[in-house]
Amino acid sequence: MTRFMRLASGVLFLIATAAHGEEPLSVRIDRLILEKAAGQTPAERCDDFTFARRAYLDFAGRIPSPAEATRFQADAATDKRTKLVDTLLASPEYARRMAESFHVSLMERRGDEPDWQTYLSDSFTANKPWDVLVREVLKPNPDDEATRASAFFLTKRLESYGQNPVDYPGLVRDVGRLFFGRDLQCAQCHDHLFIDDYKQADFQGLYAFFHNLSIRGDVKFPALKEKPLEKKVEFVSVFEGIPHATGPRVPGGVEIAWPPIEADATAKRLAILAAELPVGGESYFGRNAANRIWFSLMGRGVVHPLDQHHSGNPPSHPDLLTLLAGEFAAHKYDLKWLLRELAMTETYQRSSIVPDETNAPEVNTFLVALERRLSAEQLALSVLQATGQRAALTEPADEVSIARFKETRDAFVAAFANPAREPEEEFVASVKASLYLLNDEKFLTLLTPQPGNLIERATQMSDVNAKCDELYLSVLSRLPTEEERADASVWLKANESTPEIGVRHLAWALLSSTEFLVNH
Repeated sequence: MTRFMRLASGVLFLIATAAHGEEPLSVRIDRLILEKAAGQTPAERCDDFTFARRAYLDFAGRIPSPAEATRFQADAATDKRTKLVDTLLASPEYARRMAESFHVSLMERRGDEPDWQTYLSDSFTANKPWDVLVREVLKPNPDDEATRASAFFLTKRLESYGQNPVDYPGLVRDVGRLFFGRDLQCAQCHDHLFIDDYKQADFQGLYAFFHNLSIRGDVKFPALKEKPLEKKVEFVSVFEGIPHATGPRVPGGVEIAWPPIEADATAKRLAILAAELPVGGESYFGRNAANRIWFSLMGRGVVHPLDQHHSGNPPSHPDLLTLLAGEFAAHKYDLKWLLRELAMTETYQRSSIVPDETNAPEVNTFLVALERRLSAEQLALSVLQATGQRAALTEPADEVSIARFKETRDAFVAAFANPAREPEEEFVASVKASLYLLNDEKFLTLLTPQPGNLIERATQMSDVNAKCDELYLSVLSRLPTEEERADASVWLKANESTPEIGVRHLAWALLSSTEFLVNH
């Protein structure tokens, strides 16, 4: 190629980039989704009730109240979806929802720590850039009272369980999975047998950052004790028997010369980890972050499973992932900005109803909205919202309401959450959850008449259709179909002599339905 051709090509690229840059990211996302669809028919836009429920769950962590849902549905403004998303992102509920969501995804039900929860909530309230938050987590500063609780991510993983030693390989695996999108577990003792991209040196290079950390016992907050790393990490493949050594290295990065001259080598080691964290759009870090945020709203990653980024498992939409990662980095890892752009896409706003069941699109086309499991926290808040326990959802709440909410949340975590150390990515029905909904006394108490709650309101209504509407709108955030109304009416009329029982049982059936348990 001649110099002139190279210059011309560069100019055309800049012009094209500038032209695309004038379009919102949401428009470019939808274009890439449809280009990849190869003529397949996407689902229609979801109706307003569905969008309101979806947005409230994603950005407030609960279903909308009947008043919120009907007010949104009745609004004739053409930009009401944008306004709703902006309102939710500006609400205090947003920070709570993000803190809950990222606590679950980062800690994977290993336990709670109040200061860690406060740290996350404060970070999302301030819209802290994602790369800054991750650096604080991987290189916590014990002298900064505002951020030192970020050490909980590491200190909790440095605890011993029973007679077992500290699981340093597990810590390395989690950092690789959660921040770089690479599960290096099977590359600890040899190069990965099935994934050519995952080498033993990748695992050992990351291991060098963490393998001699421990928990400080001289302070009351989570903090790390760091021993010097005096030499490179030595390792041998169980298959080859050839000795190797590596200094610290992040996935996709270069090996760091070791040992350094400074005596406090370990302190610098975590500082190096934070500094070496690649933040460009093409970095492992950037692509993983964009992929996981896409998953949080769309129900599936562009790369799926989320921790399997490698050449044998390419993105379903390579250009889309490049675009997401690049724009996220260009906007300085502004999480709220990216979530808003995703929510404005037609991809996010599609219905979950397949347009043609005889030729249903594959799940990785994103042409149909995918059902997503609700977290235990979302379920707890949504049950309280549906049954009319509004005091626990408003600020400021009284001590009794706060205690009721915490009790309900803990019960739902026990019944619906995955076991500790398991990612919560798929909806799986369980016997434990079913037994809870059937038998738990405190859950069933929510379905007894109390002043102003759902059961009392519906029981006092004399019109059967009004009862149906109140129950469906309160629990499923929509009105019943004609078929549903007919079936519910038959049930309620059959229980006219005991109207409370009829209302309670119908409310229970709606709360325990799959429709209530997923975001669709």
